[in-house]
Amino acid sequence: MQLCITFAPDMIAIDNVLISDEIVEEQFVCDLNKCKGGCCVDGDAGAPLNKDELQKINEVYEAVLPYLPEESKRELVRQGKYVYDKEFGWVTPTIESKVCVYGIIDKNGIVKCGIEQAYNDGKVQWKKPISCHLFPIRIQQSRDKQTEYVNYEPREDLCSAACTLGKKLKVPVYVFLKDALTRKYGSEFYERLEATAKHLNISPNKF
Repeated sequence: MQLCITFAPDMIAIDNVLISDEIVEEQFVCDLNKCKGGCCVDGDAGAPLNKDELQKINEVYEAVLPYLPEESKRELVRQGKYVYDKEFGWVTPTIESKVCVYGIIDKNGIVKCGIEQAYNDGKVQWKKPISCHLFPIRIQQSRDKQTEYVNYEPREDLCSAACTLGKKLKVPVYVFLKDALTRKYGSEFYERLEATAKHLNISPNKF
């Protein structure tokens, strides 16, 4: 299938997906030693989940539990594997409205994803919620659900080190998030986005 690409002020359109031009123009590389995985802590709710991901969590739950601290296990019993937020829809539970209940803290004080750790160890086949994988990209749907808006939304204080590192290494957002964007939209979509960036004379370093 051939994807249609068009341009609008500040946006790139690939079929029914509108992508902020910041995603090809801005630069970003997570610096976990600086932010300490704060995206798993900072926010108004847990990680947004689409409906398909609720079943994914059900499937991986038992395999992920051994990776989680006791406090997280207690919260999962109390709140459930996922909760519904009036503003954000289905989300992962949090502990005291802070750290995601699936978060784990390593020996360096960095918050990481327990689901992703189980995935890396070969215990499960699902990496983590796509909203987490795509951060600092956020996706919203139009009211008629016919169009998706893909925006670059780093958190000013939390992500300043990542923006600095991205500029130092000259890695655009879309390159840093290649795996996540390919997981979400497919390899052909990503190739078109990459070709568009080259058309706009944005030549990234390999990451």
